[in-house]
Amino acid sequence: MRLVSHPVLCNYYVTYRCNATCSFCDIWERPSPYVTVENARQNFRDLKRLGVKVVDFTGGEPLLHRQLDELLREAKALGMITTVTTNGLLYPKYAQKLRGLIDMLHLSLDSPHREEHDLSRGVKCYDKVMESIEVARSLGERPDIIFTVFESNVHQIRQVWEEVCLPNNLVLILNPVFEYNTVGGNLSKEALRELVQWGKQKNVYLNEAFVQLRLDGGNHTEAPVCKAGSTTLVISPENKLVLPCYHLGLKELPIEGNLHDLYLSEEVQKLVALEGRLPACEGCAINCYMQPSFAVELNKYWWKALPSTLKYNRIKGTWKQMIRF
Repeated sequence: MRLVSHPVLCNYYVTYRCNATCSFCDIWERPSPYVTVENARQNFRDLKRLGVKVVDFTGGEPLLHRQLDELLREAKALGMITTVTTNGLLYPKYAQKLRGLIDMLHLSLDSPHREEHDLSRGVKCYDKVMESIEVARSLGERPDIIFTVFESNVHQIRQVWEEVCLPNNLVLILNPVFEYNTVGGNLSKEALRELVQWGKQKNVYLNEAFVQLRLDGGNHTEAPVCKAGSTTLVISPENKLVLPCYHLGLKELPIEGNLHDLYLSEEVQKLVALEGRLPACEGCAINCYMQPSFAVELNKYWWKALPSTLKYNRIKGTWKQMIRF
């Protein structure tokens, strides 16, 4: 049963550029401009009209955008929830400008060991993550630690939890790796079972629906769980609407100042109707599209996701987080 019929999330790629070269991502390889405040301002108004509640300012590395604070301020002025995930390299420099503008700030950390984390990111950023935690806390911010889980680092969860998250009272978000475009990877059933146990621990967030989806073999085109096209709008740095999702990117349509009408157009809605049903959708388990998909339809994945939603909301102490998940 469909609970929400309108899009709830916008993945706004402010730039594809990145100051890291993560081994499990290929976005940083793309040439890219930066979104303009003028285009974003109009798009935010249209996103609100379409029912979008959350804007995820993403990339690339979103903090490379020198006007990120202005973009965040424009979105928040319209009552939208803002999220940013960063590798931490630039956060200490811009933290004061960003103060109070990011509802959910995620700092990426994939290992408790400096050398291992820096190697996976292709740049020395471990120390900047540690500095970012201190700076954020000094400003009254409470970031989350987002830990991308691979087969090779699942055994390191405990050390990050005990040495980084608990002492700083931060939420540890476990983000199971996914595979796309020959990058990323998969997790064994043993690793998935270990994640489920970790999800029960204090200050640990794991969307257990991610685990269930992987155990079920991912999205299946004959009965798709993916609702990427109808739940999530993807906007590129070139100010184009990307369909049906960033990772497939079959079509990019210029927005030209009217995102609202473009999204509701016959051409776009035909592509939306193919969500989860294209050949490339078979077996997909991409977290950033499955998360909103789990939130809009009453099925077993909705029920699997619910406990972690309630837990995160309780830990963070704000009802607004409920909308994200």
